[in-house]
Amino acid sequence: MSVTVDIRAIETGDDTCVEEAWRLKERIRREDGVLKQRRGFFTDAYRRSKVYALVEPGYDGDDVVGFAAARRDGYILFLAVAPEYRGEGFGRRLVAAVAEEHNSVTCHARATNESALAFYRHLGFEVERRVKGYYEDNGDALYLRLGDGGLRSTLSRFVPGA
Repeated sequence: MSVTVDIRAIETGDDTCVEEAWRLKERIRREDGVLKQRRGFFTDAYRRSKVYALVEPGYDGDDVVGFAAARRDGYILFLAVAPEYRGEGFGRRLVAAVAEEHNSVTCHARATNESALAFYRHLGFEVERRVKGYYEDNGDALYLRLGDGGLRSTLSRFVPGA
């Protein structure tokens, strides 16, 4: 699928798209078995983050096809792209949007989520450490950081003119 989408920045404290983001996250949880946060945690974290929402041009509030929610320090709390939109570079664009505003970009990924780990490694993230029992189900996580030595050059691979 080759489509055009826009990234809409939603400032901290704004609930715009929170319901759509929750529905997308839950769909991915059901289909892929990841993103298993409780609704209260998700909603609170969403409101405390700057959110980058992927929307189709002419967006009228019906559908969000992806989003990244990042804290003020560049830590990505949630990154999600609808399965039918994957492989088009939208995840890279979301990470690039976060990286444009932060000196460092970090996140956790489930240690068993090979597709997420391959995605992050492809972008230049490096594993800093393993965190045992990080998730509510006692699953381990890897703490990842976008390589310090090449944040600007890594970003330039994703966004022309960066």
